[in-house]
Amino acid sequence: QVPLVESGGGLVQAGGSLRLSCAASGHTLSSYAVGWFRQAPGKEREFVASISWSGGSTYYSDSVKGRFAISRDNAKNTVYLQMNSLKPEDTAVYYCAADPDRGPSRYPSGYAYWGQGTQVTVSS
Repeated sequence: QVPLVESGGGLVQAGGSLRLSCAASGHTLSSYAVGWFRQAPGKEREFVASISWSGGSTYYSDSVKGRFAISRDNAKNTVYLQMNSLKPEDTAVYYCAADPDRGPSRYPSGYAYWGQGTQVTVSS
């Protein structure tokens, strides 16, 4: 097991920004592909963004492209999700996920390890 911990969620007004962090306690994330997903009440978990282990490849859902940016600092063992121009429809619990063997995936089944999630609420 790789315990992942998300942080940085909170309440923000529409148009504002937040930066989420995903860290692995006691494990190195540097060789893992990492993805961010979100789940709003009554909805399925959806892909947000993903990044390869090196950071050389990144992928985004159409709904966040141009507003969100995924990055990683392997020296700090942390992956970030910078969220700008937030909208009320971005409100959800955000989860990070990691996998040591597969490339960055858009699908939850592509990740072996998950965090507990952090709440992001965007008010209008």
